[in-house]
Amino acid sequence: MTLTVDHRPEALAGPPKLTREQLRAAQEETLAAPRMDYSLLARMMFKPVDLLYGRQGSFTKFAMLEIIARVPYQAWERMGYWAVHRYRTRSDLARRVFERIVEARSDQDNEQFHLLILEDLVDRQGIRRNWLLHRVAPWLISFFYYHVSWLLFLVHPKSSYRLNAEFEDHAEHSYMEFVADNPHLEFVPDPGAYTREYGHYRSVADLLRQIGHDERVHKLDSLEKMAEPRL
Repeated sequence: MTLTVDHRPEALAGPPKLTREQLRAAQEETLAAPRMDYSLLARMMFKPVDLLYGRQGSFTKFAMLEIIARVPYQAWERMGYWAVHRYRTRSDLARRVFERIVEARSDQDNEQFHLLILEDLVDRQGIRRNWLLHRVAPWLISFFYYHVSWLLFLVHPKSSYRLNAEFEDHAEHSYMEFVADNPHLEFVPDPGAYTREYGHYRSVADLLRQIGHDERVHKLDSLEKMAEPRL
């Protein structure tokens, strides 16, 4: 008997990979839906990004956003390990907390692939990295976001989930609007730098649609957690 190894992207944890038709339908759904009513804290984060990278989407701006996008999941993972240690003698609770840790790591991995894909697209455009915009600014914003997410989760977890949902909603709409505003991307082949890990798409437009849909899934997950009782 011959054993086969499943190398499909679905074999990895993360949001579902959609067909071309599903991706187009997802984009239309996003474009037709209103953005969330962003909090003052969320707008305080979006404003400096727009000032530094422009209001319009770009591969450079999206790469920067993906650096930040991993931050709340890292904060939740850290808090999760603290909670597992605290409640280790209560097996049922410790198990539920550990499941949250695993989920946070999976979300981090998904956001990491987004970053790698966007960095690859930036490279292929021949865009040179700016030390201030590509190193210092992302670090400062990520540092702020991490500690805000960590503190909110400690004091009021639902507020931390809400802030992440707002960030993911902003990313979802930004990706889908960028594709709509740049129809030429329909004719740019997916370079396939991370095909094995993320899947291969007919065009860069579809690749970005998939990333946008991933952000929607993350948003919905955070909104669901807001409705759950506190662990």
